[in-house]
Amino acid sequence: MKFTRNDMMIVRWDILILCASLLVSVLAVYSSDEYAVKTHRDRQNAQRQMIDARNRLNTAYEDQQNMAMYADEYRTLDERKIIGDDHRLDWIEGLERIRNNGLALDFRYSISPQKNFTPQPAINSGNFDLHYSETKLQFELLHERQLLDFFAALHRQIKGQYQLEGCSMQRATTEEGENLAATVAPHLRAECSGGWVTLKNRNTPQ
Repeated sequence: MKFTRNDMMIVRWDILILCASLLVSVLAVYSSDEYAVKTHRDRQNAQRQMIDARNRLNTAYEDQQNMAMYADEYRTLDERKIIGDDHRLDWIEGLERIRNNGLALDFRYSISPQKNFTPQPAINSGNFDLHYSETKLQFELLHERQLLDFFAALHRQIKGQYQLEGCSMQRATTEEGENLAATVAPHLRAECSGGWVTLKNRNTPQ
C-alpha cells in the first residue's frame, strides 16, 4: 500500500494531534515527578525543622532545670559561707564557742593565710577558683571520743567546709600526769591537720 501526497494531507492533522498529545503527556509526567520530588524534599525539611525545634525546646527545658538546681546549690554554698573570701573571723569565733563547750580539756589552733588549692584528683570547679586556709589543731584529751565529738561539733556549728587531712595521737607522759595531779590530767594528746576550703568566683570584682 502506498501513501500519496493526498493521503499525507489527510492524516497530517491526526499525526500533529498525536504528537501534541504525547508532548502534553510527557510534560505532565515530568511535572508530576518534579512535584513529587519537591513535595518529598519539603516534607523532609519540615521534619528536620520540627526535630530541631523539639531538640531546642528540650535543651531549653533542661537548661531551665539545671539553672534552678544550680541556683539552689549556689544559695546553699553561699549560706554555708563556702563561696567568697575566707571567713577567718567566723572560724575563730566558732572554735572559741566549741572551746567554751568543754569538748576537750584544751586545744590550740593556727590558721595560715589563704592560698590556691589544687585537689587530688583534680575536679572541674567551673568558674570558681579553689582556695585553702590550712588549719592545724592540737588537743589535750581524756579519751578518743572527745576528738570525734569535737569534729562533729565543728561541722555542725561552724559555717564553712573544713577538710580534715589526718590526725596523730599519743599518750600523755607520766610526768605530765603527775604535774597536773591537782587538776584533770590529759590522757591523750592529738595533733590534726586540715584546712578550710572556699570558692571564689573569677568574675567577682577584686
